[in-house]
Amino acid sequence: MSTTFLLPALLLLAEAAAGAATETAESLAVTRGCATSCGGVDIPYPFGVGSGCFRKGFEIECVDNNNGPVLAGTSLRVVHLSVDPAESLVMLPVGWMCYNASNPGESQDDWGDGTTTMNRDGVYRISNARNMLVVLGCNTMAYTASRRTEGGSASYTYFTGCMSYCNNSGSARDGLCAGVGCCHVDIPPGLTDSTFGFREYDHAAMMDYSPCDYAFLVDRDSYAFQRSHLLMDRNQTWPVWLDWAIRDNDGTVSDSAAVLSCADAAAKATATTEYACVSDHSHCVDSINGPGYNCSCSQGYEGNAYVVSGCTNIDECAHPTKYPCDGVCKDTQGSYLCYCHQGYGSDDPRTQRCTSKFPLAAQICIGIIGGVLVIAFMAFIIVIRKERRKTRELYEKNGGLTLEKAKFIKLFKKEELKPILKSGNLIGKGGFGEVYKGVVDKELVAVKKPIRGNVRENMQFANEVIIQSQVIHKNIVRLIGCCLEVDTPMLVYEFISKGSMDDILHKVDKKEPLNLDVRLGILAESAHGLAYMHSQAHTKILHGDVKPANILLGENFVPKISDFGISRLLAIDKEHTANVIGDMTYMDPIYVQTGRLTEKSDVYSFGVVILEVISRKKATHSDNNSLVTSFLECQKEGKKATELFDKEIAGTRDLELLDTLSGIAVDCLNLDVDQRPSMTDVAARLLTVSNKSRLI
Repeated sequence: MSTTFLLPALLLLAEAAAGAATETAESLAVTRGCATSCGGVDIPYPFGVGSGCFRKGFEIECVDNNNGPVLAGTSLRVVHLSVDPAESLVMLPVGWMCYNASNPGESQDDWGDGTTTMNRDGVYRISNARNMLVVLGCNTMAYTASRRTEGGSASYTYFTGCMSYCNNSGSARDGLCAGVGCCHVDIPPGLTDSTFGFREYDHAAMMDYSPCDYAFLVDRDSYAFQRSHLLMDRNQTWPVWLDWAIRDNDGTVSDSAAVLSCADAAAKATATTEYACVSDHSHCVDSINGPGYNCSCSQGYEGNAYVVSGCTNIDECAHPTKYPCDGVCKDTQGSYLCYCHQGYGSDDPRTQRCTSKFPLAAQICIGIIGGVLVIAFMAFIIVIRKERRKTRELYEKNGGLTLEKAKFIKLFKKEELKPILKSGNLIGKGGFGEVYKGVVDKELVAVKKPIRGNVRENMQFANEVIIQSQVIHKNIVRLIGCCLEVDTPMLVYEFISKGSMDDILHKVDKKEPLNLDVRLGILAESAHGLAYMHSQAHTKILHGDVKPANILLGENFVPKISDFGISRLLAIDKEHTANVIGDMTYMDPIYVQTGRLTEKSDVYSFGVVILEVISRKKATHSDNNSLVTSFLECQKEGKKATELFDKEIAGTRDLELLDTLSGIAVDCLNLDVDQRPSMTDVAARLLTVSNKSRLI
């Protein structure tokens, strides 16, 4: 396993301890001008780079900031430094011994024992809790030794190792370090160096897959054996954890100035042997691995105990998981207060829940009332959210996202139109729905509310809005906006004062005297509006339901065409086939037969409108009694339709003009579509008749 993959995991393990150390190292940098990091590795005091920045034995060199720091006087790369816990992570070399191919029974003269000079001042011990010794090879025995640290005559105090054996090249297995190709053992405490020794064994049968023996120390959680390691690079290094302590000597008992414990540190502190625990709120702790001591911040404080004022107060209230409090938490220096809210009590809110001091009956009553209020409030919230969601769904279903982009169209909220939709404002009602009169934004409007659940209206709605948003003409009703937040969308139009031409012609309570000039003006301007739709609008527009009820009359009887519910947007010079929709009384028979709606279909319907205007008789859909049939029979028999004209305008002076009008109507009603005039021709002929009437 490459150290490239091991180091990220090890750095994550060390990350928590680095935070506090960084802050104190920065403080030291301000007072002494010391570097706080090298190559991304934090360097907290007592470690340091440069004179005056480190305690004896803790010098770090930063020769190449890109490659990171090394232990002073060595080439051993430092990966991590920590003051609490007192440990370091360094990369140590491998010990190795290789065999000569010409004489595999003996080792080569070229070998390495992995010795390092990292411990000149005796501050480091190799962590027995976090590391292990690994031996690789076949027919291999290796061990490591530690120089003397206690009384005795031997040069080395500790020897520990293991033996690895292989049957053949396939014996060793990836991930298994249990004596075949790889073995490992724990190491004893107090180990100071990484010098390795080997026993020679015959390698004649294994030179191709195990020509060398290897031994190294490594973090025990970071190594997994691979069979390829039997051919390891001899320059490989491995991460090893070092325990360190303040010893102020070379690590041997023979030094009279040796500091073996906290008691020694306090007794022997002099001007030259400085006591290391200098921060307020810090204390001394005997080293866990070898003689010496370490410094830690007192309970309730954190930071670097080796720096003046390095230990700072912990805000326990900011870490409730680590410092629990079932009540009110208040930070104090070195600790924190925890007490219950008013009306609650607990023997210890840090470990026991705060409970109410109210009687049980009162708690039950309050709980029931509170529960009911909560349920009511939640129900209210649910209803509101459901209503808002439904409103949004209706808005989107009715084409709101598309109509947002339409020009000249205002999208009204349901609440804005609600005051208008009262019975006192109702001005019209029919098969399509209801029409209400009201005021919006200081403008008099008519709100069309279609019959709820009218699927045809819903299907036609978006088409109607889009069409009318593109039409701006004095003889076409202006669409102000619409409301989409209801089951069946509503339209808001400009209000036309006199109502529909159908009411003016036929309803007893709304009939008004209409002379021939007024009627001619209504017909001519209505034709002009339809002609605009057919040939002058940006896109050809077919109305599809031309009839007196859809021609509204304003002041001075100015007509305005309305109700585009079944109109179609068509490309110019193209026909359109659709479902047959509209009033059969005014509908083109060819459209009924073929389902093909063209501008000549509107021309036919307008011919029926002309007959109603000059006769003031209601056109009905009946084969036996039809206004259209009556006029066509007169024309067929060559008779004048004098008896069919409205008596109000059937004077001698007007008969010629009325005959001309009936002739225009008959031309519009021609069953041969190609023989019908265009709406532009009809408008021009009506204008001529109207001008002639004024001259008579």
